[in-house]
Amino acid sequence: MSNEAVQPYQRIVQDVRDKIRSGRWTAGTKLPSTRELADEYGVAPGTVQRALTELRTAGLVYSHQGRGSFVTETASDTTEDSTTRTLKRLEEQVADLSTRLEKIEKERSD
Repeated sequence: MSNEAVQPYQRIVQDVRDKIRSGRWTAGTKLPSTRELADEYGVAPGTVQRALTELRTAGLVYSHQGRGSFVTETASDTTEDSTTRTLKRLEEQVADLSTRLEKIEKERSD
């Protein structure tokens, strides 16, 4: 997917995921404020709110009214599990496609 196809809120979500995955942000780390993130990414505060909603839904952050958003205790596990599941799904798809290709090639050679 090219950068042009990525929505601004998705870019923020991916950036936060990357910071958690790399260990730059660990459990309990307070995220910058909505306004700070909006300034950093050059987007409207509503865009940041949408990204935070996605991150909360994914279990990567939690928010406290008036205090901010924080990385969850299980965030690094969640990103690793998600990556592992994605890789496993891709491996299964490649194996399936390889089997189909072999079948097609065998049929053509018969």
